[in-house]
Amino acid sequence: MAENLIKEPPGGRWLFVLLGTIIMLCLGSVYSWSVFVNPLTKHFTDIGQTVTASDVLLPFSIFLAVFSVAMVFSGKYIETFGPRKMAMAGGIICGLGWLLASTAGSVQMLYPTYGVIGGLGVGIAYGCPVAVSARWFPDKRGLAVGLTVLGFGFSAFFTANIATYLIGAFDVMSTFRFFGIAFIIIIALCSLPLTFPPAGYKPPGWTPPAPKPGAHVTCDFKREQMIKTPAFIGLWLCYFIGCIAGLMAIGISKPVGTEVVQIETGLASLLVGFFAIFNGGGRPIFGTLTDKITPKNSAIVSFVLIGLASLLMWQMAGPGTDALYIVSFAILWMCLGGWLAIAPTATASFFGTADYPRNYGVIFLAYGAGAIVGPQLAGFIKTASGSYMGVFPYVAILAVIGIIIAVVLLKPPKPPT
Repeated sequence: MAENLIKEPPGGRWLFVLLGTIIMLCLGSVYSWSVFVNPLTKHFTDIGQTVTASDVLLPFSIFLAVFSVAMVFSGKYIETFGPRKMAMAGGIICGLGWLLASTAGSVQMLYPTYGVIGGLGVGIAYGCPVAVSARWFPDKRGLAVGLTVLGFGFSAFFTANIATYLIGAFDVMSTFRFFGIAFIIIIALCSLPLTFPPAGYKPPGWTPPAPKPGAHVTCDFKREQMIKTPAFIGLWLCYFIGCIAGLMAIGISKPVGTEVVQIETGLASLLVGFFAIFNGGGRPIFGTLTDKITPKNSAIVSFVLIGLASLLMWQMAGPGTDALYIVSFAILWMCLGGWLAIAPTATASFFGTADYPRNYGVIFLAYGAGAIVGPQLAGFIKTASGSYMGVFPYVAILAVIGIIIAVVLLKPPKPPT
C-alpha cells in the first residue's frame, strides 16, 4: 500500500480529476460552435461568398468526426508514451487548429484547419484524463470519470460567453486566434502531472465488491475480444443514438432559439452557456447512475428523456414558447453529457481497464458517427424545409429504438475465453 500512496500526487488522486476537468474545459470549446454560426455566415457573406446552413455546420461535424477517429488510433499511444506526453501533444495540435482557422479565407478552409487539425488534437488528448481517472478510481469510477468529462460538457458555459464577448469586441477570426493561444498554454501546463497508478493499485481501505447475483466477475477484454460481444454492439448503437440527439441540439441551439422561438440574439447566446451547465452536470449524474443502477437502466432513463424532449419541441415549439425551448434543450444537452459518462463507465465496467484506451477508442467512434449524422441532418432539413423543427420526430423514433437495443443487448458480457 505504501507504493500506492507514494505514487499519488501531493494533493491526492482527486488532483487528477481537477486537472482533467480543466483540460476538458479547453477541449470542449467545440460545443460553443452555435455561437460562431451566424458571425461566420456574416463574415463570409460580407466578403462575397454564399454560405448555407449545412456549410457552416460542417466544420463542427468534421471536428467531432476526426476527434472520434483519432481516439481509436491514439489509445495505444497513451499506453506507450504515457498520458502526460499525449495530452500535451494533443493540446498543442488542438490550439494550432484554432490558430490556423483564424486565417481561413473561406468556409471551406475551416474544414482542414478547425475541423481536421483541431479535431485531431482533441482526439489525441481526450482519452488521457479519462483513462487516468478510470484507473485511479476503481472504487468510484463512474463519479470520477463523470466529473472529469464534466469539463468537456460544461465548456460552453464559459467559452460561448467568452466567444460572444470577443466576437463583439474584436471579430470572429480574432476569437479563433485568442482561443488557440489560450488552449496551448492551459492544456500543456495541466498535462504535466498526469500519470497512471502502479499496476494493481487499490485505494487505501477499499476491497473490490463481489459481483451481484447473475453478474460476471469483472474481467479484462482486449479490443479484438470486445468487438465480438453483443454488449459492444449494444453499447455502440446506444451511444450513437444518444449522440445524434445531443450533437444535433448543440449545433443548432442558438439558431432554433432565434429563428423558431424568436428570442433575442443576446439571450440565445447566454442560453448556450446555460445549456452547458446541464451538459456538464449530466456527466456526474449519469456516471453515478451507471454505477448504481447499471449501464442498461441509465441508458433507458436517458432515452426516455430524449424522446420526451423531442416530442415536446416537435408538437409545441414556436414563437413565445421560451420556457418549453429552454427545458427541452436543457434535457437534450444533459442527455448528451450523460452519454459521455455512461459510455466510458460502461466500457470499463463491461470490458475492464487493461486495454481501456483502445477499447473506449472504438466505442467512441459512435460519437463521431453521431457528429456527422446529427448536425448534417439538422442542416439538411433546415435547407430543404426552411425550418429545423422536422428533425425532432426522427430523434424521438431513434430514442424508442435505443430503449429496445438497451433492453436486449446492454448486459455484462461473458468472460473472454
